[in-house]
Amino acid sequence: MAFAGHVGVALNVDLLVTEGDGISDSRAEYGDAKNWAGQVGARREELTLKALFNEELGVVLQVRTAERNEVMQVLRTHGLSKFSHFVGKTRPADSTIDVGKGEVQVWRDAKSVFSAKLQDLHQVWDSVSWKICQQRDNPACADSEHAAAGDPADPGLHVFVPATPPAAPFVSTARPKVAILREQGVNSHVEMAYAFTEAGFDAVDVHMTDLQSGRHDLAAFRGVVACGGFSYGDTLGAGIGWARSITFNPVLSQQFQSFFGRGDTFGLGVCNGCQMFAELADIIPGAQAGRASPPTAANASRRAGDGRSAGVAQPVLAGMAGSRLPIAVAHGEGYPDFTQRGDEAAVLRAMRYVDNHGQPTERYPFNPNGGAGGLTAVTTPDGRFTALMPHPERVFRNIQMSWTSGDPSAHSPWMQIWRNARRWVG
Repeated sequence: MAFAGHVGVALNVDLLVTEGDGISDSRAEYGDAKNWAGQVGARREELTLKALFNEELGVVLQVRTAERNEVMQVLRTHGLSKFSHFVGKTRPADSTIDVGKGEVQVWRDAKSVFSAKLQDLHQVWDSVSWKICQQRDNPACADSEHAAAGDPADPGLHVFVPATPPAAPFVSTARPKVAILREQGVNSHVEMAYAFTEAGFDAVDVHMTDLQSGRHDLAAFRGVVACGGFSYGDTLGAGIGWARSITFNPVLSQQFQSFFGRGDTFGLGVCNGCQMFAELADIIPGAQAGRASPPTAANASRRAGDGRSAGVAQPVLAGMAGSRLPIAVAHGEGYPDFTQRGDEAAVLRAMRYVDNHGQPTERYPFNPNGGAGGLTAVTTPDGRFTALMPHPERVFRNIQMSWTSGDPSAHSPWMQIWRNARRWVG
């Protein structure tokens, strides 16, 4: 808990080592009882270790001091007071108490029996995982991640949204159709459909076989979304195989070109869909100039990880400039590769990974793909077609976020993407 919260803790184990230990605690002020602590010291040391490394079922709760009695009353009501003890206090960085900041302390019999810096303990705790990652993944990224473990200067994960309030949900009762496009192996279409429906769209499940057989035609839609997942199990070059099912089919190729060429349409490609959009750049107006090889190169870390991102683009990212938001990342191949084709300078960056200080970074674990400047999303000059590797559709509610101070039952700031799209459609 101290590692996750970046806070020091001061633990008092007196109650844990006294309960049921068979040691009388008379503390009498006469005779040998004056040396009680010394007489039973070895036994107390043994019980301290048993208490701290107890493998029995239990729960540690952190509660506000002002609510402590109320919590205990609830436990008493359920017959749990006998098994409940106050075991310590936190020492956050902004605490008014200087002693113990950034440390883990263990107190017993009014004495400190253990004290160590939180950073040192975190480094030791992470060392086994670090050594495994050095052998299994990119050693440089493993070293970077280990160095960040317990960094006292790290402000931690946070949510920042500019002071400008987001646009209200669009009030029109019309529900424009958006094609929730998927292929074999795609697994994020349900979340994506839900988010679009919440924003006022008529989300239609469209499998590629529906387009190939003529059951659906993109001419009937205002938006198309290529969802994330593992199309064809990523065995055909991530999203490249998906794109080839379009470019190698004259009917589908013309249908997509017509859709992209209309001025009243928009498109969003996420994860595998981002890779698919990148491969279709030649038929997406405005995408050709900054075209890169599809982001199918393995992440520099050789792993998929969590991320924080910020973005600016129309129509889906309008009003979100400067935002710093946690986002779900699940791609093992997302490095933006410009070595084979494309002009990195011409790419219109829509989103980038940032560290916990809000600075664009290539450093793992803040940037799982290793792209220069944190690049993880691109868009066309008019913003109608945007491709991104992380998954905003998996965090459009606060309760889905890695961490947030917002109302858990409310939409997260990421919901602005779908509301922007609905407002743009009109």
